[in-house]
Parts: sequence; structure tokens; C-alpha cells
Amino acid sequence: MATIFSPSAIFSPKSPPNAYPTKSSQLTLSTTNPNAITNKSSSTLALTAAAAAAVILSTTPPSFADTSTPYNVYYGTAASAANYGGYGGNSSKKDSAEYVYDVPDGWKEKLVSKIQKGTNGTDSEFYNPRKKSEKEYLTFLAGFRQLAPKDVVLDNLALSDVDLQDLISTADSVRSKEKKDDSGQVYYVYEIDGVAAHSLISVTCAKNKLYAHFVNAPAPEWKKDQEMLKHLHESFKTVGDS
Repeated sequence: MATIFSPSAIFSPKSPPNAYPTKSSQLTLSTTNPNAITNKSSSTLALTAAAAAAVILSTTPPSFADTSTPYNVYYGTAASAANYGGYGGNSSKKDSAEYVYDVPDGWKEKLVSKIQKGTNGTDSEFYNPRKKSEKEYLTFLAGFRQLAPKDVVLDNLALSDVDLQDLISTADSVRSKEKKDDSGQVYYVYEIDGVAAHSLISVTCAKNKLYAHFVNAPAPEWKKDQEMLKHLHESFKTVGDS
């Protein structure tokens, strides 16, 4: 939260009524310009005021932007459509979690229907209430023991996601790489840079399932929230025994 500072008042001591400059200090004659006669006391005050003004004008104003974003950890269970109980969780959700990712404080959880879960495998979704198209969500598909080649995986993800198809078809660039975590588990990382939107995707296989974590944002929000969105992307990981 930004803190607003109130400048302290500066007081000058009041001179006694009869305190005037002495004759020796009252006038200064300029040898280069005989007409330039200045009072030393006035000159000193003027120089002090000018210096203070210069400091005020040259000092960069403080930034009130709060760059720290609090996050909450989401524990996902990747339940099948048949076992999906709807909105909300239970006390053992953390113990039974198959994956985790961070969610910015203030983002809202979207209710995932059984139909949505059954058709495209969406397991969880959160969005920014100020801009609902800025969001993160996770999909999973059962029956995958290992990852296919990177381009094949991305094409298969797009088959069940029309928005992803459109983003890829109009993208300025699509970048992909492979990385491993400390335990050696392989993750595919994709970054899709489009004219209207930006997407970060992380895909991995564990527990005989393929997990895909998406972080999407319109171009203006990507430019503004890039650091936070990258944090969400990098926070995803599977947990428990593979």
C-alpha cells in the first residue's frame, strides 16, 4: 500500500526588530558591473531558495506502485467427471492433491461444470475479476504415460480449445522448450505471443495423466502484469508420487 508523506514545515527564526546588517556586510559592489548592488543577506536567501527549488525539481518523485503481490496456493485433485463434486473443496484436498499452482490474492475461482470437465478436461480455473480474460486454468487427460514430441502435444491441446487454436493461428511467435525439475520430471514450456493476447503453457505427465497449466492475458494486461503472470506460470508443478 502506498504511503503518503506530508512535508515538514520549515521555520526561519524571526529577527529582532532592530537587527539590521552591519555596514561592512550590507552592500557588495560588483567590479564587473558597477550597477549591480546586492544585499548580502538577500543574496544568501535567494541562493538558498534557488538551491532548494533545484533539489525539488530534480528529485524523482516516489513511486506509489505496489509491486508485491500476495499469492494463495491452490491444491488440485484432478478428479474425474464421474467423481467431481462441483464447486468448493474438502478438508483433505491438500493431502489428496496431484498438482499445485499459485493464485493472486483477489482472483476468483470459476465453477467448472461436469460437462466442461468431461469434454476438455478442465479441472480448475481462476480469473481476475477486473479483467475476466486474464486467467489461469488447468486441464488434464488420463491415459498418458509420457509426453509426445512438443509440437504434437501443442496441436493436441488446441484440438479441444478453440481459443488456443485462434491464438496459435494468429500468433507472432510460438516458442517451446523442455525443462526438468529437481527430480528429473520433464515439463514442456510454451510461450505464444499474439497480437491480441499472450499465453504461457506448462505441460507434464505424472500418475498416468497429462497435465496442462495455462496462463492467459490480453496484450495490455500482459504488458502490465508480465512479472506476476510469469510467476503463476512457474509456480505450477505436480505433487505426490509419479
